Amino acid sequence: MKKTLLLLLLVCLLVHPSMAIPRQPAQVPVLTLSGSGYERGLQHGHQLKKQIAEVYRKWKESIHKDTGKDPDTVIADFLSTSNYQQAIQQWTPDLWQEVQGMAVGSGQKIDDVLAFQLIDEYWGYLDRLENGSVDKDHCSAVGVAATASHPTFIAQNIDIDTYMHGYQVLLHFASMETGVEQYIMTCAGFIGFAGMNNNGVAVVINALTDLNNSTDGLPVTFVTRGILQQQSAQQALDFIKRVPHATGQNYLIGTETEVVNFEASANQVVPFYPVETKSLVYHTNHSLANHDVKPWMQEYHQRMQAGTSPKTNSQTRYETLARRLGASSTELTSELVKGTLRSKDHERFPVCVSYDPKAVAFTFSSVLFTLGRNPSVEVTYGAPDQASYKAHSFYLMPIP
Repeated sequence: MKKTLLLLLLVCLLVHPSMAIPRQPAQVPVLTLSGSGYERGLQHGHQLKKQIAEVYRKWKESIHKDTGKDPDTVIADFLSTSNYQQAIQQWTPDLWQEVQGMAVGSGQKIDDVLAFQLIDEYWGYLDRLENGSVDKDHCSAVGVAATASHPTFIAQNIDIDTYMHGYQVLLHFASMETGVEQYIMTCAGFIGFAGMNNNGVAVVINALTDLNNSTDGLPVTFVTRGILQQQSAQQALDFIKRVPHATGQNYLIGTETEVVNFEASANQVVPFYPVETKSLVYHTNHSLANHDVKPWMQEYHQRMQAGTSPKTNSQTRYETLARRLGASSTELTSELVKGTLRSKDHERFPVCVSYDPKAVAFTFSSVLFTLGRNPSVEVTYGAPDQASYKAHSFYLMPIP
């Protein structure tokens, strides 16, 4: 009798899908790594070997689609006309070892693994080949400094190429010996887009493709991870001002007491704040304080500064952030920031970009890092209008 009832229930579930158990929303998987840089990379490569092979194949397909050339030939030319490896080994040797370990663990060629880390630098390479050909209006970032009523928090919609969908991963490093703990939001086979450590430092970024770049500076993802390797907020701020930058980028750094924002280019690092109090920062993808601009982007930059050009994607999203967050009467809460990152106020240029396989880019993940006494990391699997934020806590106290 019991077997008959179970069989009838199963038939009902198959015939009436509405009666089935609700499907759980996807969450970003957490990959916990430990040991030296090489050991972390080896673990990453080994544990995500299948995913890395898949996303690298899709990456090469996108290179062929963009250039019409053999992707291996493009990658070889890209690496041979630059010298990023030297800067990586000088300023972040542990991360170079992580790349080497990832290549061994995943079975991928070291040149492919290195080139995959150089997303922003590859855009610069394409722009050098054909001036003005790269339009990467990606990512919206927000930072709110601590007050008596709330801690510091910084957030970002990580907008990136569509082929990365399904390969979201949150890296987690924790060492009992050193007391160091980090969370890094990334893609399989990549060392990191944004993150936070337990030393009171978090960082999010925005591409600034109008700024001058260099073929021998420190690439963006290594600057980002280098910031998170620092043992104090002051060391992190000193690091970003000291290293030579390969690519134009906005770095929004959160500490336990403040938010600090820099527009970095090959020749200078310039602070930028949209409000005089420096208690609120928001940014998109056009430089506002740094005028170290590529020669072929000078006219564009001047129009942007004067506000005379037709509104671009980046300008439109920037105005959305300013309107939603910049009013003096607005109480700046984490929920307000999340709501802003979910927004689609403009039909063509929304802050939140839902996944569309036919589109070029989408919101890969939305992240919110809360500092202070109860630090946490919140991430979404894809666009935040379609996925909830999942919180992750820190477990280690930093060793003084």
